Amino acid sequence: MARHDTLAAVDLGSNSFHLQIGRVMGAQIYPLDAVREVVRLGAGLTADRRIDRATQANALEALAKFAERLRGFPRAAVRAVGTNALRVAKNSPQFLREARQVLGFPIEVISGREEARLIYLGVAHSLPLVEHKRLVVDVGGGSTELIIGTGFEPQLTESLYMGCVSYSLTYFPEGRIDKPRMKAAELAARQELAGMVRGYRAAGWDEAVASSGTARAIENILRENGFAEEGITRDGLEKLRSLLLKSEKADPDRIAGLRPNRAPVLPGGVAILRAVLEELGIEAVKVSDGALRHGVLYDLLGRVQHHDMREVTVAQFVRRYHVEAAQSERIRNLSLTIYDALAPGAEREDDADRQLLDWAARLAEIGLSIAHAQYHKHSAYVVSNADMPGFSRMEQARLARVVLAHRGKLSKVQDSGLEAADWKLVFALRIASLLLRSRTDAKPPFLRVAADSGGFAVDLPQSWLDENPLSSAALESETGQWRAVGMKLAVSGLSEKKVSVLKQVR
Repeated sequence: MARHDTLAAVDLGSNSFHLQIGRVMGAQIYPLDAVREVVRLGAGLTADRRIDRATQANALEALAKFAERLRGFPRAAVRAVGTNALRVAKNSPQFLREARQVLGFPIEVISGREEARLIYLGVAHSLPLVEHKRLVVDVGGGSTELIIGTGFEPQLTESLYMGCVSYSLTYFPEGRIDKPRMKAAELAARQELAGMVRGYRAAGWDEAVASSGTARAIENILRENGFAEEGITRDGLEKLRSLLLKSEKADPDRIAGLRPNRAPVLPGGVAILRAVLEELGIEAVKVSDGALRHGVLYDLLGRVQHHDMREVTVAQFVRRYHVEAAQSERIRNLSLTIYDALAPGAEREDDADRQLLDWAARLAEIGLSIAHAQYHKHSAYVVSNADMPGFSRMEQARLARVVLAHRGKLSKVQDSGLEAADWKLVFALRIASLLLRSRTDAKPPFLRVAADSGGFAVDLPQSWLDENPLSSAALESETGQWRAVGMKLAVSGLSEKKVSVLKQVR
């Protein structure tokens, strides 16, 4: 990627939207600007899990403000991510199409565990670097993330479907707070935590840290009311709980330090955080300024400085699934050669499609560790469903589609969501896999490829086609696969004289 001195992260959270801009100085990012818009996307979810139109309008208005601030930023210097509300909303794809158009940049919906990884990265960079284990707790609008890690490396990540917005709406309708409602919210949170408590307690930690808006708001209230000097203590949280029950609502006029825009979601946040402290036996947590948006910035910095977490993940998958390294490298090299030949002279460094083809070629055979028959389906299933740190859900889905389509019947994957740009990747990967089926170090034949609106063309030496009847027959069959999806694949033999001329031109 090209070098960028200024980076921007957009966090489309279930409670608030954030824009964070930072200046890159070596391996550090120094804040330049921040914009926050309270959208409450999670509160706009209807009973059938659709974001209502009024909330969508508010969200698009917020993104229009961000777009103004981001005007002039190169695409590679901005990363926008969506979290829980966009993970669960049934009309998320429709909304995201409008949102991307307004913002002017792609928006990725990330998985819960990817959100947890990025939160940890943001918190770790906001605190002194230490060698001991940290537990990070982030109560967001629609989900709560818990992470144990050392340094900048998370070791345990979990994302639970409970957040201050969703719990406040469910258990404290119209803002009313009483003991039965509070107990019901806390019990629900404890039930969510039940499945991960033992593993986290066994792993252990030396320091507990809370992050994001709920934690900062609660810390401020505890300090303003004299319930705790700093951070969040279990005793201080009990006192805040009692104050809320006494007040019967989160009233900024009666609770010192409570901001009006935080009041509607405070009771849900208190119930969740109290359950976390109780279940994990935590007496006190520090509060960090780091959050998801800061983690997104540092992850983006890694990408532009060639320390891309996605590259690390692909390499780990190749090792984990015992992919034959030599064959994987052969397919990768020939696939990229074919792709590059379709657009000679194009810029390669920031080509996201080329990068995706690189990963698809290396992951195409991970399914062989499960079964040889229909291995491409196993490969695609793993890529689609596994936790892949660094990848958004959309990136994983697209990667899986290309992997699935790299062999077998194209007609079966035509309706799987392949984008127009994907067909070039599929073509490159299928032809490379077909020509390298011998799995030897034999040099692949000279070939010439071309593409137009109707499909693709492959020219090979006629002598090679004659000497390799199995591959020749496979290429003939391949033309039928493309014809079945309404595209052409023309395969032609070249004379030795023509091959010689073309080699000289190259």
